[in-house]
Amino acid sequence: MTRLGNSMHHVSFNTPDGPFSMVADDSHVLASGWTWDIEALIQLIHPSLRVGSSESVDASSSGTHPVLSHAAEAVEAYYSGDTAAVDGVPVMQRSGPFREQAWEMLRQVAPGAPLTYAGYAERAGRPRAVRAAAGACAMNAAALFVPCHRVIRTDGGLGGFRYGVQIKESLLRREAVPAPSLPADPRRESPAR
Repeated sequence: MTRLGNSMHHVSFNTPDGPFSMVADDSHVLASGWTWDIEALIQLIHPSLRVGSSESVDASSSGTHPVLSHAAEAVEAYYSGDTAAVDGVPVMQRSGPFREQAWEMLRQVAPGAPLTYAGYAERAGRPRAVRAAAGACAMNAAALFVPCHRVIRTDGGLGGFRYGVQIKESLLRREAVPAPSLPADPRRESPAR
């Protein structure tokens, strides 16, 4: 296991879906979600990734933190319509082998193409482990960057979401927006002529 730096950094800001906060070490986002509660986010981080104590430094008051700056720009781009912008943000989570594999697979789920929990279990390599797949979603500390909101129930229902189904619904609706169409070519004749 690689030893991480001596402190965690955090930043919080508003989004169209409410407050969004992130906790990072020197290399990765460790936790994120729609809350102002930094301590609650720190509690989601696996103990092996918590650096020493739960000491954290507010990045907004201590200068620019490269990981948090990159992640904040990605969140801003996401809310401006580039729903794939969050895909390149470095994330680190720890758990058992299945959850870690399942979280990594979630990062491959494209915006606008949600999976069912059964489909998610299958893509994670354990088709009969639907409850374990749902558990991986529930234990995901890095919401948005590891898009557990893109997993829905087989009947089309949203299922649960740590930050509320209203936010999950908003994210899925935002991701379902079709790409803007190209303007019509004025040189082409209208079929009405």
